[in-house]
Amino acid sequence: MKSRTVVSCCLAGVVILFLGYGYGSAAQPKTDTPTSNIGVVSIGTVFRSCKANASYKEKELAKQRETDIKIEALQKETEAQEAGLKTLKPGSSDHLKQYEELLKKQAEFEAVKQFNGLQRALKDTLWTELLYKELLQITKELASQKGLVLVLEVDEPIFPMPSADALMMALQSHKVLYSAGCVDLTAEVTAEMDKRELKLKL
Repeated sequence: MKSRTVVSCCLAGVVILFLGYGYGSAAQPKTDTPTSNIGVVSIGTVFRSCKANASYKEKELAKQRETDIKIEALQKETEAQEAGLKTLKPGSSDHLKQYEELLKKQAEFEAVKQFNGLQRALKDTLWTELLYKELLQITKELASQKGLVLVLEVDEPIFPMPSADALMMALQSHKVLYSAGCVDLTAEVTAEMDKRELKLKL
């Protein structure tokens, strides 16, 4: 009888202990919320909003219009030579001469198009690298001033995805799924980028 009483008391004690632990845990404030010493930056927003990038795009668009005019003129010359070639007797000296000129003009047309595409891609890459390096430097400076220990990139994917490749890229690059409570540095980074607009030149 005594042993039953002892066991019952022990069980009662265990129940009370667990109930007390559960209540104590529930009463404790949650600590899994984001801390204020973590910052976030939307790189895409900074790039789209900063004055330096807007100026770069405006200048490059003007240059591209000029190049497009030249390419269009070459294309018209090529088409004119093709039309003229059809009026000549195949195998004649005039036909062969015209054909040679047409091949040269076609080669020039293709070379200009290809070079222009490569030049634009290279320049855009260098420009993006320049902006990104400046953004990283500004972010480090602001984070240090505010005492932040970590800054995350928080660009949101845009749905629907235009292609399977875009979806895979988003899956690989979109790592921060939720960041409420973090210090958003995006506006401050953009403002500082604008102050350094004249410095950002290729």
